[in-house]
Amino acid sequence: MSVNLLISWRYLLTKRKEKFISLISLISILGVAIGVMALIVVLAVMTGFDRDLRDKIVGNFAHLNISSFRPTGYKDYQALDAKLRAIPEIRATAPFVQAQVLVKSDDRYMALQFRGVEPAKEQYVTKFKQYISRGSFDDLSPGTAVIGKELSLYMGLPVGSEMTIYSPLGKEYKLKVVGVFASGMYDYDLNLLIVHRSTAQQVLEIGDQISGVAVRLGNMFAADKVKSQLARAIGFDYNIKTWTEANASFFAALKLEKLAMFIILALIVLVASFNIASTLVVMVVEKTKDIGVLKAIGMPQSDIRKIFTYEGLLIGCSGTLLGTIAGIVLCLLLKKYQFVKLPQDIYYIDRMPVSVALWPDLCLVVLAALVITLAATIYPAQKAARLTPVEALRYE
Repeated sequence: MSVNLLISWRYLLTKRKEKFISLISLISILGVAIGVMALIVVLAVMTGFDRDLRDKIVGNFAHLNISSFRPTGYKDYQALDAKLRAIPEIRATAPFVQAQVLVKSDDRYMALQFRGVEPAKEQYVTKFKQYISRGSFDDLSPGTAVIGKELSLYMGLPVGSEMTIYSPLGKEYKLKVVGVFASGMYDYDLNLLIVHRSTAQQVLEIGDQISGVAVRLGNMFAADKVKSQLARAIGFDYNIKTWTEANASFFAALKLEKLAMFIILALIVLVASFNIASTLVVMVVEKTKDIGVLKAIGMPQSDIRKIFTYEGLLIGCSGTLLGTIAGIVLCLLLKKYQFVKLPQDIYYIDRMPVSVALWPDLCLVVLAALVITLAATIYPAQKAARLTPVEALRYE
């Protein structure tokens, strides 16, 4: 341990005549700790929201959706599938039919997103089969439907019940509910109706036409790269949309909110840094005699500056370490016990997701706290370094 650090350590821990300075030091440590803890918890929650929303969106829809600018028949899909399979990153494809229909149950009416799928293929591109809470996805056949949990509760449609739908052309059809899924996303669980592809084609009266092709990749984050490859492979008659493009507003809002919360909560650490600066200024006044003696025996200004810089960093590092530990522990408790519940109709999910990311969240919080602390030591350390032995020992 260097002499400068040793002196700083002794100044921090030894009993002082001025108890007020010790109290300010403790308040400074706690201020930094609270700021760091708040930053870690809030960023962990924001990261959790981001990841949870991303997983649920990708679970409900494919990594890529391909639609044509012209009518596309099922034979066209089979030809397109052969080209898609030639790209190594693509793991599975599934055709779908999509539109809007009106659903009736008793005296209740509701407009829903109407999606026709092939169950045998759909299970490889989305997670609807895993989300089934009642009934079975394998039972989805012509004349049947799978609905979301919220829609089932709102319309009073349990498994085995019969529902009435009206096509865009005004025709009436009867469907039997064979499954209820719970994706955890309120919007999807309330507004999505899944039927067999042949049923959707019959209701919409489109023959063997499909709306598009859902594609699942080996790596969801390679969607943009694969999109470029697909554009070259299948030509310009198709519109390709990635899962990030389809939900760009969600992720942009989360990113902006996360940045705003980081800046706002960093102000807590900034306020605590003023306590560190005031502590060091008072300490410089208290240790004026010591500074004079050290300078009289030949200690250079740079070493005096380091003593008080280290003093501030010890306070800041102690607060940062304490806040980091407290923040991680609180995040683990939130994640394990889920004692904070959220209204699904507002936040899309029913619980508070927590995900502590070492990089960049945790590292940036610690780095920001240390940089702010270091900035707070500049003026007091400079003031101590400029004292001359004559001024320091004049009245001793």
